[in-house]
Amino acid sequence: MSEPRLIAIVTGTRAEYGLLAPVIRAVRERDGLTLRLIATGMHLVRGTERYITEDGFTIDARVPMQIKDQLGRAADVRALGRGVTGLGEDFYVHRPDFVVVLGDRIEAFAAAAAAAVGGARVAHIHGGDRAEGIADESIRHAISKMAHVHFAATHQSRMRLIKMGEHESHVFNTGSPAIDTLEHIEPAEDAPQVIVMQHPVGEDDEDERRWMTQTLEATAGMERLVMAPNADAGSEGVREALRRAGVEPVEHMQRDRFLSLLMGARVIVGNSSAGLIEASALRTPCVNVGPRQAGREKPTSVVDCEYGLENVRAAITTAGQLNLAGLRHPYGDGTAGLKIAEQLATLDLKDVPLRKHNAY
Repeated sequence: MSEPRLIAIVTGTRAEYGLLAPVIRAVRERDGLTLRLIATGMHLVRGTERYITEDGFTIDARVPMQIKDQLGRAADVRALGRGVTGLGEDFYVHRPDFVVVLGDRIEAFAAAAAAAVGGARVAHIHGGDRAEGIADESIRHAISKMAHVHFAATHQSRMRLIKMGEHESHVFNTGSPAIDTLEHIEPAEDAPQVIVMQHPVGEDDEDERRWMTQTLEATAGMERLVMAPNADAGSEGVREALRRAGVEPVEHMQRDRFLSLLMGARVIVGNSSAGLIEASALRTPCVNVGPRQAGREKPTSVVDCEYGLENVRAAITTAGQLNLAGLRHPYGDGTAGLKIAEQLATLDLKDVPLRKHNAY
């Protein structure tokens, strides 16, 4: 009987971990696979690794990247270097059969680069998506070009990966694992009218402060829950807007609790992918503000608008008039984790050579 395959899954943020959790669970429970779970990035700065252990998972390694209170692009570059070095050393010692990463953040990029250069196969979840972010789209596509196997969230994303020269036989439309845990979610009785979740887009702090102030003014007077921004460049400007408005944001929340509040809310306002993916599956309208999600597939539950008090206010009115009874979303049937674990266990490694070449 062959040895179980070692699957290293790397998680760097609370939000990305929420999507990875069904994959982690499926890998852990799948015969023929052994899980190695690595926490890095903002988990180790903000203490969100505790959510991983509270879910019953064992963290096998911790690889520091960011340093507390050091923000901005230069800090991200230094963190990226630390991540490549630390993760590369872990992969060299433990020799995983696959390194699994999700999305487009620098933690995923560091893991993919360390694995690809160090001689480990990379499996990428949510490749082929489009989302402008700060450098999200270029980082996501760079990870895709280093990856050996792709688990796309939608048909369109799968086709983009194939057009990029990835071999069709290694690109699977599994759906998004963000959908996997939604079937048991019930709307919270104490859900707010509106959830505000607006992250920076890498502009200077004054612009980020002004844009967040406008969104806060547009939702003033509503019963609202305001989530804290991520730590990307420009986050200090967003936080300054919150301080000036006297708003105390929620820094972290258990995923099931957030999803329950999201399902019960009338609308989510901001620029988080949760407004496009999870909210659509839960039939909650989304006002998508600004360019951060530019290019991403958007169900009819999404109303796009530019920054600005009147723009956001008008979009909220439009979102409240949407009929989402027959809404269909493109993000799968809620079995992505199982599908991903199955492929990781059964793919013939001889057909997935470490030495990549484009299909074109």
